[in-house]
Amino acid sequence: MSQRVLTTESGAPVADNQNSATAGAGGPILVQDQHLLEKLARFNRERIPERVVHARGSGAYGYFEVTDDVTGFTRADFLSEVGRRTETFIRFSTVADSLGGADAVRDPRGFALKFYTNEGNYDLVGNNTPVFFIKDPIKFPDFIHSQKRDPFTGRQEPDNVWDFWANSPEATHQITWLMGDRGIPASYRHMHGFGSHTYQWTNAKGEAFFVKYHFKTNQGVRSLSAEQAAEQVGKDANSHQTDLLQAIERGVNPSWTLHVQLMPAAEAADYRFNPFDVTKVWPHADYPLQRVGRLVLDRNPDNVFAEVEQAAFSPNNFVPGIGPSPDKMLQGRLFAYADAQRYRLGINHTQLPVNAPKAADVDNYGRDGLHATRYGSRQDKNYEPNSYAGPAQTGAALGSPLAVHGWTGTHEAPLHAKDDDFFQAGELYRLMSADEKDRLIANIAGGLSQVTRDDVIEKNLAHFHAADADYGKRVEEAVRALRED
Repeated sequence: MSQRVLTTESGAPVADNQNSATAGAGGPILVQDQHLLEKLARFNRERIPERVVHARGSGAYGYFEVTDDVTGFTRADFLSEVGRRTETFIRFSTVADSLGGADAVRDPRGFALKFYTNEGNYDLVGNNTPVFFIKDPIKFPDFIHSQKRDPFTGRQEPDNVWDFWANSPEATHQITWLMGDRGIPASYRHMHGFGSHTYQWTNAKGEAFFVKYHFKTNQGVRSLSAEQAAEQVGKDANSHQTDLLQAIERGVNPSWTLHVQLMPAAEAADYRFNPFDVTKVWPHADYPLQRVGRLVLDRNPDNVFAEVEQAAFSPNNFVPGIGPSPDKMLQGRLFAYADAQRYRLGINHTQLPVNAPKAADVDNYGRDGLHATRYGSRQDKNYEPNSYAGPAQTGAALGSPLAVHGWTGTHEAPLHAKDDDFFQAGELYRLMSADEKDRLIANIAGGLSQVTRDDVIEKNLAHFHAADADYGKRVEEAVRALRED
């Protein structure tokens, strides 16, 4: 094999990559050493701003295969035929930690999936939990600030974490998930994924359904105890990345079965609780799981920075037949996710290979901006309407319209008959085995007992009491015992 020639960024061959050019053998370095200056300047600019949330992640390519007919519910073309396969890219992540954090920590996990469909990219941006801590996006920056490093101490503070939760009773359901056994997955392969939010499907007749996505792992759910996780972090802080990479390299391709819950749109208004509240689940007894297909991961990225760190997802990347719902948290994310990527990667981040459509053509009037690579032909105009046969609108909406009414202003979500911040947290607790309850109580008490203010502790205890009497009693006793030690 012939030796490849090292070149500069402009393609010129490099004569010496070991020694800088100097004024004489022992003299100072010369500014004319273009290769040195280029290397140092590039090195200084190799990092981009990390994500504020979901900074630490792993990714893989694969495909989604339709196994069941869902054409009665959606006209999305990539779901239109049993056996149809669509290329995908997925990014798993922790939420609160920085890029330099560890994998095996107690934290929700991101489950962001990009479908490269022939009608454009469809992004489904969810978590490994079916619910979330808050229900209104105006609280999201404050929530994340409470979970991140304190501006004075420079570390995550139990006082901040639990003070926010004390004043946000709707978080009780997600806290019960997070502090339970599934709070630390053994690997990305051994956890479920959820769309979490409520979305809309529309069929060819224009009939609308609200939908929730459930990706059930075919590897089985496996989780780590707090003790096992601490040991794992000490051995390999990159344990989840290592596991995913090695599994796919060995040909042990992880897979998930996609099920959905479907609610006819007309039933939403009178459902017993708000179906667009992301702090709640839809009971399967009301809306059973219906199988759709399977997701298989079979290829690792060639370059983690280019394909995982620069991967950009936005829940407003819909395709015909799929659209948003009035879920307020989802509505906030429709703006925030795309805006985050414009900040991190620039206005043309959708032209990066991992983000660009693979099965659909892009044809619009965007031409300029940093890193633009899509120019069009010399005859193409960059405005619309025009008289030069440029791309034009279809007039066909992606989904069905939603009726709205009322006065503008800041409103709490309208209450349904059974809306409550604590009932579903109590139901989740009562579903747990005795051992699961023991570990849940220990995990909550371990964090809550570190809080320095009694009133914050009491507010949180009141939430657990409201969810279930035994739940509250056991947390209270465990916190008291730890604080008396």
